[in-house]
Amino acid sequence: MDRSIALRGLGTLMLGAAVTGCASVAPVPYAEMASSAYMAPDKSDASGRVPYRYSTPVDWRAYNKVILEPVVVYRGKDHQFGDMSDQDKATLAAYMQTRFAERLRGRFVLVRERAPNTLRIRLTLTGAVANTPVLGTLSRFDMAGAVYNGVQAARDGEGMMTGSVIYGVEIFDASTSRLISAYVTKQYPGAYDIKATAGALAAANAGVDKGADALMAQLN
Repeated sequence: MDRSIALRGLGTLMLGAAVTGCASVAPVPYAEMASSAYMAPDKSDASGRVPYRYSTPVDWRAYNKVILEPVVVYRGKDHQFGDMSDQDKATLAAYMQTRFAERLRGRFVLVRERAPNTLRIRLTLTGAVANTPVLGTLSRFDMAGAVYNGVQAARDGEGMMTGSVIYGVEIFDASTSRLISAYVTKQYPGAYDIKATAGALAAANAGVDKGADALMAQLN
């Protein structure tokens, strides 16, 4: 057998195994999140990015200030970090803090004290998957990877061997501490986002950016 064909076949098998493994990482209603008892499966979310949600009727335009709490790294037994190091978790949490603050600042005044017309937002980082080094990028050019990623891109699904981030969002009325919205979400870059395959946390970071944009779409 031609060596190049054998190597390609081996590579395809490796890619298939990796896809199978990554596909099993799905958010759960994390038991130690304060809002977990309120959340229910979100049947209106066809994308699967937000599988659990709690919501109440609210006029978001009535709020013009926001308290963004420090991002919490989830320590419950049902976390989904796999073998990710504490340092990478802390790095990802810091990135979340910065990016969400930047997005919120475009719509709200960031404050520290509770007051009327103020939201309080708590982000809980509950899981993440790092990129598969080298192979994540190569899968965008491999024939088998190109087919798989093409299908995923068409349905806004995850790319092959690409990382992701999972976190919870809890939104309170700051003056009353009433929970008005909460959800768990899994975010990841587009299947053909080559830039997001370079670096262990690049895809998770790209997912954070998408998640921040999604939150702002909800609050506008």
